Amino acid sequence: MGVKTILVSQPEPKSGKNPFSDLAGKYQVQIDYRSFIHVEGVDAQEFRKERILFSDFTGVILTSRMAVDHYFRMAKEMRYTVPDDMKYFCISEAVAYYLQNYVVYRKRKIFFGKQTTADLGDVLKKHKKENFIVPCSDIQRKVIPEQLAKFGIEFKNATLYKTVCSDLSDLSAVKYDMLVFYSPSGIQSLIKNFPGFTQNGTKIAVFGPTTAKAVEEAGFRIDVQAPSSNAPSMTMAIEQYLKGKK
Repeated sequence: MGVKTILVSQPEPKSGKNPFSDLAGKYQVQIDYRSFIHVEGVDAQEFRKERILFSDFTGVILTSRMAVDHYFRMAKEMRYTVPDDMKYFCISEAVAYYLQNYVVYRKRKIFFGKQTTADLGDVLKKHKKENFIVPCSDIQRKVIPEQLAKFGIEFKNATLYKTVCSDLSDLSAVKYDMLVFYSPSGIQSLIKNFPGFTQNGTKIAVFGPTTAKAVEEAGFRIDVQAPSSNAPSMTMAIEQYLKGKK
């Protein structure tokens, strides 16, 4: 059976011109978007259970714009004024510049890496005397704390936001030829929203080994998987599948 309809379990890209739209035009397939998961901020009452005081920290390690937003949100809810001499260590330049939404950039001590936690190694090691807080979600990638531990610095994870399953009841049923998933949470949302879902002829495309593992554990079949040596992106993997089915 050919693939004519695809549901991507993520928000629709802001740009109308993107790899998925190119795919839709080239192979005449309908591609819809729907986020199967969303992020909710942890409230102050729940955060207090972690027994973490923002005032104990002199440096904050920011791994995403989401982390920036929720760090300052929680500071406000906790009635904590972030001091002017707070040091910010950002995973990338883009995250560093995003701080301008909350602080006067040129007047703060801001450091950033190229794109990964490992890139921050040298600068973090130069500030070993600092006590770091790491704003994160409830499903923080293991590589982040593992990498920070290797640097020999003192840090504390602070769960400020969490990933939850979205309500998909308005979809009534998942009637697409192919479903595309990027995280184990997306699979959990599928099962929660559609407990009677059976795959049958529906194709499932996954990105990343942890997502693939979640699909297999749920008893579903993987038809398309990325990244691979021949298909580093999801759209490339799907295109190769479509070519093979023509």
